[in-house]
Amino acid sequence: MGSYLTSDRVIALLVLPITLLLAGAAQAQTDSKELVAKGQTIFALAGGCACHSDPKGTQHAGGRAFPVPFGTVYSTNLTADKETGLGGWTDQQIADAITKGVGRDGGRSLPVMPYGPYSGMAHDDVKALIAFLRTLKPVRKPTPELQTSVPMLRSVAAEAWLKAFGQFFTSPATAPKSGIERGKYLTEHVAICGDCHTPRSSIGVPNRSMVMAGAGKDIGPLGERVPNITPDNETGIGTWKREEIADLLITGTKPDLDYVRGLMYDVIQGTSHGYRNMSREDALAIADYIKSIPAIKNKVK
Repeated sequence: MGSYLTSDRVIALLVLPITLLLAGAAQAQTDSKELVAKGQTIFALAGGCACHSDPKGTQHAGGRAFPVPFGTVYSTNLTADKETGLGGWTDQQIADAITKGVGRDGGRSLPVMPYGPYSGMAHDDVKALIAFLRTLKPVRKPTPELQTSVPMLRSVAAEAWLKAFGQFFTSPATAPKSGIERGKYLTEHVAICGDCHTPRSSIGVPNRSMVMAGAGKDIGPLGERVPNITPDNETGIGTWKREEIADLLITGTKPDLDYVRGLMYDVIQGTSHGYRNMSREDALAIADYIKSIPAIKNKVK
């Protein structure tokens, strides 16, 4: 009799694998939701990737025009559309586009896409960001072709520019969790404040001796005046409290109650998720880091 299984034991042996399978599926679903939630946070810290949203068009579907030397380039469609967006891309292809500027066809994107700073984004954060991008509602919108009078601007000039002036970083496995190190990481590799607030030459080369010291309308992004955000007391934000810097990042409101405009408005409020959705802890970490960088006297006109 001992060699025979009772009906209860048979049922238990049959049910156990199913129970384990369902538990595993439930855990995988939970892990997936957590990854997407983390990716949404990274997306917000990246200003909602606002450059990929045309203020007069559909969010995240690209088509925003950016003037570059000798032409105009248009941002790409980030939605999950399989023909015109990222729906047909692999995770690795999306990661390469974000951190290396290499497109699905193997060609190099013009460095107006800040893949240099993004190359320092932690592996975990890139993975989470991609998971969130997969959730963007598909929108069919082809990206307009690069407009330029220079032959092979993308294939030759971009590579030459990168060899001469490009800067890439080593990506950590995980990001710093708190404190000024997290503020530095977010500022330099996710929110990439220096990409707009650092003056550039006529061919787009950032002046690394003037990092985050602002740029006038003639050299600022989209022809906008970009303020000096170094802690210089006279020409920067040296007199601002850390809480005031955090308030601006989350609400767009300056200490004098004026409100940000232009591209800064877009990265805070202009997309489905933006700086306004970052945690106050992260906003304060960014503020602490900005207050720690060298003060540069540069009155932006």
